[in-house]
Amino acid sequence: MADRLTQLQDTVNQQAEHFCNAIGIIQQTSYPSKFANFDRTGSQTPNPSQPQEDYAQLFAQLIARCAKDIDTLIESLPNEDSSIELQNSSLKRLEIENQETALDLEEVVQKGELLLEKIQSALENIAQAQLDMQITLKASLQ
Repeated sequence: MADRLTQLQDTVNQQAEHFCNAIGIIQQTSYPSKFANFDRTGSQTPNPSQPQEDYAQLFAQLIARCAKDIDTLIESLPNEDSSIELQNSSLKRLEIENQETALDLEEVVQKGELLLEKIQSALENIAQAQLDMQITLKASLQ
């Protein structure tokens, strides 16, 4: 997963892409306008085969959603008020928590190893008992 600044840059790029696409669609689907005091023949008629989707609504939604994502990402960036001392104390606290968790993990691993040894010992006893029973059974059949 990317860091917040990379996500922000990607979202800003996506917003620029939405604006660019919106302008392109507007250029494709717009009707020519007439200017006053300028008479030119050969006006263009709109192409009826083009789908008349609500592009304005679609791009407005895309742009608004993207702007909201940008605001959210900006708000999640670290604050200027967070000083070096505050960051260092937070890192120290996290380091202490990591050390405590590592000790807990070591304890769990040791308990697991002891349990594994007990299970292996029990399996050896079971195997030995089965061998002894087979030997006893063979001896009694002969």
